[in-house]
Amino acid sequence: METADEVRTFTVAPDDDGIRLDRWFKRHLPQVGFGTVSKWARTGQIRVDGKRTKPDERLEAGQKLRVPPGGDAPNRKPKSKRELTATERQQAEAMLIDQTRSALVLNKPPGLATQGGTNTHSHVDGLLDAYSDGDDDPRPRLVHRLDKDTSGILLIARTPGAAAFFSRRFSGRSAKKIYWALVVGVPDIREGVIEAPLAKQPGSGGEKMHVNEESGQTAKTKYRVVDAAGKKAAWLELQPMTGRTHQLRVHCAAMGHPIVGDGKYGGKDAFLTGTISRKMHLHARRLIIESPDGDKLDVSADLPEHFAASMEQLGFDESLSDATPMRDDPPPKTREEKKQQARQHAKNYRKAQRGPRRARGSATNSKSNKPRGKT
Repeated sequence: METADEVRTFTVAPDDDGIRLDRWFKRHLPQVGFGTVSKWARTGQIRVDGKRTKPDERLEAGQKLRVPPGGDAPNRKPKSKRELTATERQQAEAMLIDQTRSALVLNKPPGLATQGGTNTHSHVDGLLDAYSDGDDDPRPRLVHRLDKDTSGILLIARTPGAAAFFSRRFSGRSAKKIYWALVVGVPDIREGVIEAPLAKQPGSGGEKMHVNEESGQTAKTKYRVVDAAGKKAAWLELQPMTGRTHQLRVHCAAMGHPIVGDGKYGGKDAFLTGTISRKMHLHARRLIIESPDGDKLDVSADLPEHFAASMEQLGFDESLSDATPMRDDPPPKTREEKKQQARQHAKNYRKAQRGPRRARGSATNSKSNKPRGKT
């Protein structure tokens, strides 16, 4: 993008409602550095609805933003979209199972990483350009991740504003994620909650987690045994209440029932004999999350081939999970409900104290009304 020679006026879009001024520039004019934005704001060259502003001031939809000419960083260029091969585009198209104005819903296959890293060149993030129509369209963004060998639902935001909205839902734990897993053996308690704090395992380079009661981060997982194949294996429904790395895998292994195929945490005991696949059997089955347009997104993803084959061999009927869903926790109380509860508690406490006070008062009066003896 070339340096602008004239004053520019932008209207803050609904998707940018609530964004900070400096982040608006990073999103729409990335060639203008933060230092320049700060200088323009300090000298009054940036105006919002004709008024001076600050870099950390939040914008509202419909406001008029005046941007002075120039300001491009000398060596900063806007990112260009990578040209995808025909095979990559087909791969991206095959993953897409649903889409709305704000989101794309993918069914990620096992073996495909969510993001790139050392020696990881094939990943979902590298395929996201396949879902935008042209250079002017914002690039879709990841808002959460799945392990490389975990399959299932992966939500992609279509705009930066939608990404911020969904990220808040995931971090605030209002998004409901339900996983299916096949585990070795059958838990004695058929439904419950696993609470075991997790931390990085020393000596693993941060690649492996373990239960650490002393310094681990809080981790909580709801689980339910949907069905069992004798004592050989069980089909679990898992709902993470926190979002720690490898949480479901570590929690299942910690209760003595590793996920089938998860040699990293279950060792050789994580593999079943016979024709059951040695791939990991963990699948993000369903996601329920609020959408920026006010609706609720509720989507499910079909099992990958190896998981579906194992389910059939073990005699599990997929419809059983939807027929008897996991019990929900009661919704968290609002601030007003908490205040009302506190007021009621104080009222009950005062009422409970009236009896003892009256009793003490009666005892005192009785003593004062007694006839005094002669001195």
